[in-house]
Amino acid sequence: MHPLITPEALADALSARPATVVLDVRWRLGGPPGRQDYEVSHVPGAVYVDLDAELSAPPGAGGRHPLPDPGRLQEVLRRAGVRAGGQVVAYDAGDGSVAARVWWLLRWAGHGEVAVLDGGFAAWEAAGLPVTAEEPAGDAGGDVVVRPGQMPVLDADGAAALAREGVLLDARAAARYRGETEPVDPKAGHIPGALNAPTTGHVGADGRWLGPAELAERFAGLGVSEDVAVGAYCGSGVTASSVVLALEVARITSAGKPAALYAGSWSNWCALDREVATGD
Repeated sequence: MHPLITPEALADALSARPATVVLDVRWRLGGPPGRQDYEVSHVPGAVYVDLDAELSAPPGAGGRHPLPDPGRLQEVLRRAGVRAGGQVVAYDAGDGSVAARVWWLLRWAGHGEVAVLDGGFAAWEAAGLPVTAEEPAGDAGGDVVVRPGQMPVLDADGAAALAREGVLLDARAAARYRGETEPVDPKAGHIPGALNAPTTGHVGADGRWLGPAELAERFAGLGVSEDVAVGAYCGSGVTASSVVLALEVARITSAGKPAALYAGSWSNWCALDREVATGD
C-alpha cells in the first residue's frame, strides 16, 4: 500500500472495501482536543483515536509522547476495527504531520497496510466528499496483533551519534530549531549537528504532499541520499514521523530500509540535560 492516499482514492476504497478502517487523529499542540472537531464532522465511518491518551504512553522522562505500551496499542487498534492484513487510513486536519504518527506506529507494530490521507480532512471536504457527525457504534472487533520493533528507533545516544556520522533531521519550525523560541520544552535549541527540515516543507500551498522528485530534491539539499544513514526527531516524536514518511515517498528510503525515529525527541533530550546547540 502506498503511504499516501488521495481523498478520491479513499472514497473509492471505502465503496469497494467497506472493511477499510479510517482513523481520525486530529490534534493541536496546546489544544483544544481534536475530538471536538471529530464530533462536529468527520469522514463517514472514521473512528477517533486520541494521540495523547491512546497513541502514547504517559509523559515523563521518556518525553511528552513516548511510544505506547504494545498491549495498550493493540487494544486501541482492535477496538477501532483494525484487522490483520486489513487496510488502514489515518488523517489529521491537513498536512499529515500528526497522521504520520499512526502510519509510523502501525508499521512499528508490524502492520504494513497503512496510509496517510493526502491533505487530511481539509482536502476531503474540499473535494466535496460526504461528512457526518454520526459515530460508529461500540467495539469494532479487530484482530490485529501488535508486534513492536518493526521500525528503527533511536535513543538519545543514537541520535547524537547519527548527527555526527549521518544526517539527523529536526522536523520543528526553524525558530524552534535555532533556539529563538521554545513554547513547550524547558530548553531552546537543537541537537548538535542536526539539520532543520520543517514538516511544512513536505507540502505545497494547497496542503497536498509534494511529489517524489520535489521531496528528493529537498532532502538532497540537506545531504540526504540512499547511501547516508538518516533519522528524524521533533518536539516529542510525533511530527518527526512525517519526515520518515516523506523520505519514503521521495524513494530515498523504503519500507524495507526506513529512516530511524528518535521517539523521545527534544522533550527526552531536554529531560536528560544533554548538550544544546543554537542558531543555524
